[in-house]
Amino acid sequence: MLDLNIQNFSSYACNVFNQTIDDYHVYDDLNQTEKNPYEKGQIQHLLYSKCWIDTIQWHLEDIIRIPDISPIKGMEIKRLIDQSNQKRTDTVEALDLFFDNVFQNIKPKKKAYHNTETPAWAIDRLSILTLRIYHMKEECHRLDASKKHVLQCNHKLNILLVQQDQLMLAIDQLLEFIYQGNIIFKPFAQMKMYNDENLNPSLYTKNKN
Repeated sequence: MLDLNIQNFSSYACNVFNQTIDDYHVYDDLNQTEKNPYEKGQIQHLLYSKCWIDTIQWHLEDIIRIPDISPIKGMEIKRLIDQSNQKRTDTVEALDLFFDNVFQNIKPKKKAYHNTETPAWAIDRLSILTLRIYHMKEECHRLDASKKHVLQCNHKLNILLVQQDQLMLAIDQLLEFIYQGNIIFKPFAQMKMYNDENLNPSLYTKNKN
């Protein structure tokens, strides 16, 4: 089994996510290049890249919702979001393959069961939740916002923090149960089709014309 401390792994992942979000917001520029401080092959590298992709996409999703955005600009942003979604999926699946190597020698017990979600896809949710908490905190400190807005955002922030605690516990339990052989781990591949010119009818039909 690879060297990976699964105890309190979610807390470790959150630290990497927070580092990533802070690094992005030093310049808060969609065009900045990811400067991943971790070596390739390390799970930290994958976690950092995963959250960087999410952070970029978060801001793209904000931009595309501008009411008077031009159709040309909107389509440009939509295609960037589409590319980002593919990168996100690829990175999550790479995380699952990492865990597959970690748990390759674990023999599931006779009564072991399948979980509806793999560790990597749960970590995907944790990355996005960490982003949501960061931006909700920003709303709580807006000087131009009304007191009502700040109160509402503080209430939402408290809910998000509880959800984060619950999700982190669930991730740590999932990893522990897999390690104990109580849950059967299998990587989950999305098999997305819309970006593949051989699988998307709108693409391969056009190419024949």
